[in-house]
Amino acid sequence: MWALVENNNVVKVFTRPTALTIGDNQYPSNIMSVWSSEELEAIGIYEVTIDDSNRKDERYYINGQESFTFADGVVTKSFSTAIAKEVDDVTDDEGNTTQGLKTTHKAIINAQAGSLLQGTDWYIIREADGGTAVPANISTWRASVRSKANEMCNTIDGVADVDALAALYEYDIETHTRPLGEFPKLGE
Repeated sequence: MWALVENNNVVKVFTRPTALTIGDNQYPSNIMSVWSSEELEAIGIYEVTIDDSNRKDERYYINGQESFTFADGVVTKSFSTAIAKEVDDVTDDEGNTTQGLKTTHKAIINAQAGSLLQGTDWYIIREADGGTAVPANISTWRASVRSKANEMCNTIDGVADVDALAALYEYDIETHTRPLGEFPKLGE
C-alpha cells in the first residue's frame, strides 16, 4: 500500500500498483514495485506503515475508522478505537431485537451438532419405519453430541463480555484444546 503525499498531507492512497500522474509527469504502475523507496519518495509516493494497535478481531469487535497520517517521513495507517459487539440480544424502543453474539454462537453450535447428527439420522428413520434397533454405539454417540451442544451453549450463555466469549475459542498450543471443547467423534 502506498500514499501520495503533498504539502505534508496524505492526498491519495493506492492499495495496489497504479499508473498515476503527478504534475505533468505520467508514471506506469510498475514504479511502485520497481523503483526504490528513495526514488518513490522523491516524487511524493510513500509506502504505508500499518499501526494495528487499535484493530481487533472483527468477529467480536467493530473496528474504528481508518486514517492516514504523515509524520517524520512516514505514512501511517491507523484505526480509531474498536467497539465491542453486543454479547446479549438488544431490543430497541420499537421492539426490534438485534441478536447478540451469544445467540449467534449458540446457533452455530446447534447447526454444527445437527450437521454431525445428520449422517446417522437414517438409523433413527429405519427404527421408526421398520423397528430395527439403532446400534448402541450410535445412540450413545448421538446423545453425547446433543449433550455437548447443550454444554457448549450453556458455557456461551455464561460469558460476561466479548473477550470472555473470544477466549472460549482460543486453542492451547500444547494440548490443541479450547475451553469450549469439541464435539465427540463417532467411534472414539
